[in-house]
Amino acid sequence: MTVRTEPVMAAALPKAWSAWQATGVVALLVIAVIVPFAVSSFHLLQLTMVVIYAIALLGLNILTGYNGQISLGHGAFYAVGAYTMAILIERAGMPYWSIVPVAGIVCFIVGFLFGLPALRLEGHYLALSTFALAVATPQLLKFHALEKWTGGVQGTFVPGFAAPLGLPLAWDQWLYLFSLGIAAALFFFAWNLLRGSTGIAITAIRDHPIAAKTMGINISLYKLLTFGVSAMYTGIAGALGALVAQFVSPDSFTIFLSLSLLVGAVIGGVASIFGAIFGALFIQFVPNFADQISKAVTWAVYGLFMITFMYLMPNGIAGFLKVIGERLRRRRNS
Repeated sequence: MTVRTEPVMAAALPKAWSAWQATGVVALLVIAVIVPFAVSSFHLLQLTMVVIYAIALLGLNILTGYNGQISLGHGAFYAVGAYTMAILIERAGMPYWSIVPVAGIVCFIVGFLFGLPALRLEGHYLALSTFALAVATPQLLKFHALEKWTGGVQGTFVPGFAAPLGLPLAWDQWLYLFSLGIAAALFFFAWNLLRGSTGIAITAIRDHPIAAKTMGINISLYKLLTFGVSAMYTGIAGALGALVAQFVSPDSFTIFLSLSLLVGAVIGGVASIFGAIFGALFIQFVPNFADQISKAVTWAVYGLFMITFMYLMPNGIAGFLKVIGERLRRRRNS
């Protein structure tokens, strides 16, 4: 099992932004901040989930796209982050904002430890081991010894909250802005991480592991750290997702969640930071759109959309847009 990363698109590390790119990012952030005051509550919650999925997909992209470790089990880390939020906010009485970094740290440790046995596995063997993790997670959450904390098959509720400091914002508006702020910080961190020496080492391990080892790169350490950082991103997304749903249960974190995250990463564009945003839009809205087209064959329509995207955009949406941009730039310079 392999993930396609064409040199023209995915092999390159993030580079410094041009003036136009920086302007585009600032404009996108301004629009994103205005959104909660211009859409309905229902659509705002959908867009909040887009932001949350983008965080999770960015974590998966760092692992699979940049480091070449294929994961079919990131839904498990999403679940760990969600249950960390639910348990600490409900049973420990901690404020929600303080639990987000805790969920990230917990998932970093879990991802790092899971990466230890996975060091001996590569390619489809690693994919199958992470698949096993995703399959086992819902059953572990139902285990009677953990029922006191997880709520067992019944799950557990996540209490709501109001905007802090008396801000005149509804809870869904504040949750969206809170999630957006965290996402912006994590995207900035990932961009700086991947464009530096660490990013070079991570990508070198994916492309030329023997050469990377010859150059003195500690392959095992970098793989473990990458797995941990990837799990941390997904765990933070899970914690925020629990705040949106206000409820967590084992059946919310089936293998379908892990597969959806991988689909989103590939559709958006592997080894592309902003591909995570396009992938998040796909996994949030395309299933709903397919259901509106036909409730009888919803997943057949979804599969047709997926095949169409992969046929027309083999390098993902981000790769397709990059190719279009390069062609327009060459035409303008000619």
